[in-house]
Amino acid sequence: MEWITELLTGNSIAHDVLIYAFVIATGVMLGKIKVCGISLGVTFVLFMGILVGHFGFSVDHTVMHFIKEFGLILFIFSIGLQVGPSFFTSFKKGGMQLNGLACLLILLGIGVTISLFYIFNGDISIPMLVGIMQGAVTNTPGLGAAQEALRQLSDAGELAGPIPSIGLGYAVAYPMGVIGILLSFLILRGIFRVKLDKEEESLKNQQEVKEAPNWITIRVTNESVVGCTLDQCQSMIRRQFVASRLYNGKDVIIPTDNTILSIGDIVSVIVNQADERAVIAFLGKKVDYVWEDSEKALVSRRIVVTQSNINGRTIGSLAFRSVYGVNITRVHRSGIDLLARPELYLQVGDRVTVVGTIEAISKVEKILGNTLKRLNEPHLITIFLGIFVGILVGSIPIHFPNMPMPAKLGLAGGPLIVAILLGRFGYRLKLITYTTQSANLMLREMGISLFLASVGISAGAEFVDTVVSPDGVRWILSGMLITMIPALIVGVIGRLLKINYFTLIGMISGSTTNPPALAYSSSIANNDAPAVAYSTVYPLTMFLRIICAQFIILLLA
Repeated sequence: MEWITELLTGNSIAHDVLIYAFVIATGVMLGKIKVCGISLGVTFVLFMGILVGHFGFSVDHTVMHFIKEFGLILFIFSIGLQVGPSFFTSFKKGGMQLNGLACLLILLGIGVTISLFYIFNGDISIPMLVGIMQGAVTNTPGLGAAQEALRQLSDAGELAGPIPSIGLGYAVAYPMGVIGILLSFLILRGIFRVKLDKEEESLKNQQEVKEAPNWITIRVTNESVVGCTLDQCQSMIRRQFVASRLYNGKDVIIPTDNTILSIGDIVSVIVNQADERAVIAFLGKKVDYVWEDSEKALVSRRIVVTQSNINGRTIGSLAFRSVYGVNITRVHRSGIDLLARPELYLQVGDRVTVVGTIEAISKVEKILGNTLKRLNEPHLITIFLGIFVGILVGSIPIHFPNMPMPAKLGLAGGPLIVAILLGRFGYRLKLITYTTQSANLMLREMGISLFLASVGISAGAEFVDTVVSPDGVRWILSGMLITMIPALIVGVIGRLLKINYFTLIGMISGSTTNPPALAYSSSIANNDAPAVAYSTVYPLTMFLRIICAQFIILLLA
């Protein structure tokens, strides 16, 4: 039985992999257990790693350092690719207000963190407070960014003593970060006497203008447009719309930009909700019309773009309407329906709605691909090229006044920024950035599991002694204050601004990157308002949490 002893206690690759496999498998399994409807999910890997580390199991330092950093890179890069397409659009309209409140919450959290340093007369160091802050807002990437910044300082000889184990502060503060945010929700609900049924009714009554395109049917009654082409109509009204079918009293046809309108024409139009009233008023009046009663050969099909040579091409450049007599009316991308404007760039993974004859659609289908098997193929070139460029960007020194050394985005910030840019603009470089949801989640969960296991194992030997010590009590109290004070202040401001309660708690959940808080918010709401608000602020919040963690360390540590 010596081989078992050697495997469990020896210093070998097999031993290291065994420890990681046990910690991650057990942590993920236990993380599925719900208490009061809330589970920690993959974060439980951290506490499983602490438990294993507490009982004396360890991993080779070099191996652990590589696994931790590579896991963080995979996690950060996958997040960047996911949020990239929506990162810049999240600043539009109502998203500006929510993102503004999210930024305020982050600044308040930083302010509370720095204030605690002086309140405790420096007994808690700035690096440890940053670790506590990241645990208080359940932000694992921020912890990784802070650790990377500490390593930079240590390598440059600017850090006195060994690198502090800020993962301990994160682990101690994390549970109270989850509990504290839920307590904040309940306190806000009590202060403003929120009635959930009234909030839901108010949400339904709000007439929010959405960007998603609508399909409507219009009868042409405006004599001013008679004799004008569809292209001329768009120029005159200065609103974008797509005419997918037209019934002229005899036949149903696929209209082109040069199709001339006549009184009585019935046109099927796809238009953004923001432009719907203007287009109806300009052309005529909205009518109910059953197209199936008039059309014979025309059908509507949804085709998936899978051909790599289509990636980065505009809809107009494909000339499907003039060559094949079909119309692309809508493009479904990353859960969002987009109006099929001629200048819209197509990407691999897009689902386009095409209207035309069966024969014509079959020809278009061959051009676009529609081979779902191709979407399951991993595009490793984009992933590793992005990581390569991200590490280069993260290594560029950035000089700031009054800083002891140049700042770097590091292994967290660099790949995040590059991934966001690739997710949004990668098609212009002919790079296929599409990954299936399952593939993206696999990369994310694998990366964060490796990172959390590494942090937990390294912090486990000191965790219990820290929690029961006076320092541990101060850390827990600090975490609660960092969690609750910003959430309550921003919550009060949000209610004064008449923001719906469900939207508000979703925004606060996203501002603290807190999935358990989102789960609770969604469980009490019979709508998707919390999830929408969460996703609206999440991209900017994640970016700022990572960058701010590094800058606090480099400026104040």
